Amino acid sequence: MKILDKLPSQLLAIAALRWSIVFVFAFFGVAKFALYEAEGVARIAMHYPLFSWMYPLIGVQGTSNVIGSIELLTGALIALGAWSHRAGLLGGLMGVCTFLVTLSFSFGVPLWEEGYGFPFMGSVAQFLFKDAVLLAGCLAVALHAGHALRARGTA
Repeated sequence: MKILDKLPSQLLAIAALRWSIVFVFAFFGVAKFALYEAEGVARIAMHYPLFSWMYPLIGVQGTSNVIGSIELLTGALIALGAWSHRAGLLGGLMGVCTFLVTLSFSFGVPLWEEGYGFPFMGSVAQFLFKDAVLLAGCLAVALHAGHALRARGTA
């Protein structure tokens, strides 16, 4: 059991989780400003009640820019959580909401590869299902920040 006594702090795991989530939000957020990503998102989001009203108002690229800006803000808040638990809590909760929304896209779209069926995922399922892990990661970051705020009596 001596090796278990030499394990690094769980804070190392939270830091690794934080920065990997920031990486995802940064690159996916920036991608939303590109036409190829805006069109890809529109194929799913255009018919989703949360976003459908935006498309007639600001178009495919405008809607994607809004989504990308929210993703970049979420990533920035999660990054700031390394120094500010309040920012980390807010960013983590925004991430949880982000991935709850994207996972809800799973309802009503074809998820299984045509001609094969379950368990052979189509490209939409492959894109969406990874968000379950990202949701759990954002939840872990938010809970870590929330517990730290409570321990300091600043919640």
